[in-house]
Amino acid sequence: MLRSLFGLGPKVDLTAILQQGATILDVRTPAEFAQGHVKGAVNLPLDQLERSLSRVPKNKPVITCCKSGARSGMAESILRKQGFEAYNGGPWTSVQQLKG
Repeated sequence: MLRSLFGLGPKVDLTAILQQGATILDVRTPAEFAQGHVKGAVNLPLDQLERSLSRVPKNKPVITCCKSGARSGMAESILRKQGFEAYNGGPWTSVQQLKG
C-alpha cells in the first residue's frame, strides 16, 4: 500500500499514457496550484475529489499529481475504485517533465 501511495508501484510508461490524451489531475489546494502546475492540468483538491468526480472525464486515462506523490496516490486509489483508469504521476514537476 505505501509503495503505491508514493508512486513506487509497478512502473508504467506515463509518457505513452500522456500521448493517448490522458487528463492530468492535480489534487493540491488551489493556492498550491496557483504557485505552479502542469499546463492543461485540472485542479481538483483531494478533499473534494469524491464529490466532484463528474469533473473528471471517464473516457480517457487520468494521471494524478500533487506535491510529493502521497495525495496523488490516494487520488489514484479513489479513482480506480470508481472505475477510472488512473495512474499516480507523483510530484507535479515530474509530470511536467514527462510532458516536455
